Amino acid sequence: MTAPVASHPPAPPAFRHTLRVYWEDTDAGGIVFYANYLKFFERARTEWLRSYGFGQQAMVEETGCMFVVTDTSVHYKRPARLDDLLEITVDVRHQAAASLRIVQQAWCDGALLAEGDIRIGCVQRATLRPARIPSAVLQALQLEPGLPAAVEPISPPANDRTTDLTPP
Repeated sequence: MTAPVASHPPAPPAFRHTLRVYWEDTDAGGIVFYANYLKFFERARTEWLRSYGFGQQAMVEETGCMFVVTDTSVHYKRPARLDDLLEITVDVRHQAAASLRIVQQAWCDGALLAEGDIRIGCVQRATLRPARIPSAVLQALQLEPGLPAAVEPISPPANDRTTDLTPP
C-alpha cells in the first residue's frame, strides 16, 4: 500500500529566532514576567516575516495590509531567567484567506519554557477590516490559498530535557 500524495507542498521547518533575557524582561526575582513571552513571540514573528523579505512597514506601504493578533493562548511550563539565551520558534499550522494560526515555542538549553497558539489576521490598515493575505506573502511562505499548512511537529533544539515546573 502506498502513502497518499499530498495536494500541497510540505511546510518549511519552523523558523527559529534567538534572543537574550534582559533586566527589563524580568520581575524582581529575575524571572521573565509572563506577558513578556508575547513580546518575544511578536519579535520572532516579525523576524520570520523579514526572513521572507516582508518588513512589516514595507508591507503596509506596498499593500495597505498589516497583520494583527486576533487570538492568543500561552501555556507556561518553566521559567526563563535573567541572561538566559532563548530560542523562539514560529510554525504556521493553518492558513485561511485572511488569517494564519501559528504555534510558537520558547526554548532554553533544550527545555521547552512556553508554548503559544497565536492567530494573526490580515487587515487593511486604513479601515482595520479583514483583508486577504497578499498572494506574494503566501507564495513566499510556500502556502497555497485556502489550504491548511502541512503540520510537522516542532522538533526541540539539541539537548532536549523533560519539561516541568520544578526549579533546576
